[in-house]
Amino acid sequence: MKLDDAYANGTYIEGADGFPPRWEADAKAFREGLGARAQQGVSYGPSDRQVFDIFQPEGVSRGTVIFVHGGYWKAFDASSWSHLAAGALARGWAVAMPSYDLCPDVRIADVTRQIAAAITRISDRTFGPLALAGHSAGGHLVCRMTDPLILPSEIRERIKQVVAISPLGDLAPLMDTSMNEVLRIDAAEAQAESPVNMAPPHGLDLSIWVGGDERPAFLEQAEQLARTWGARRVVEEGKHHFDVIDGLLDSDGPMVKALLGLK
Repeated sequence: MKLDDAYANGTYIEGADGFPPRWEADAKAFREGLGARAQQGVSYGPSDRQVFDIFQPEGVSRGTVIFVHGGYWKAFDASSWSHLAAGALARGWAVAMPSYDLCPDVRIADVTRQIAAAITRISDRTFGPLALAGHSAGGHLVCRMTDPLILPSEIRERIKQVVAISPLGDLAPLMDTSMNEVLRIDAAEAQAESPVNMAPPHGLDLSIWVGGDERPAFLEQAEQLARTWGARRVVEEGKHHFDVIDGLLDSDGPMVKALLGLK
């Protein structure tokens, strides 16, 4: 398909095959280090994958970060990303990470509804503000949560910051990739599920984050979404699609500060 190369991240990242096992090992070690402050597999829906993990800070939390993982809606689960809670946890925030059913078992619109259900369940058991972060397909999903028809207003009003990392804001180009044999995006779903077609959200601080060494398609996606929504865009030089998320590890770094509304 004519856009396969444009969205092939791993092909252009040195040592790409080493990232997933390293993420999994780092996440496992992080959870083990938290002990009782790490809770896995909290159900929010009927399928085995509709669960979330939640990590508690020491003391009373200042709020809750919800991180939604990527993988083109067809790969991974929350267990590979636990270590990315480190930055927010060090700042006194709880961090929840939902898994979700994957394509082709479900459609992207179904995943959107599942993430909304997860956020609803997480909000029911937490207090204070919510902040959303998501990477790649997860960046798409957290942007979709700003749609006033997706979440109840009382939950949406608790969301103060959204950081969409390397988000897919326009799904239409993915119809011209081989991935669409799994994703099954059609024109109607591309229109309905693309954040660039949504009204710009109001009442929250939105940042679009992307690595300077990412594929041109992802730089273009970030620029298009930031321009359409009037959102802040950060291009982090020297970072690619697989390591731009490392900013969530640093409690004093700009990504964590943006996520938590810190100056």
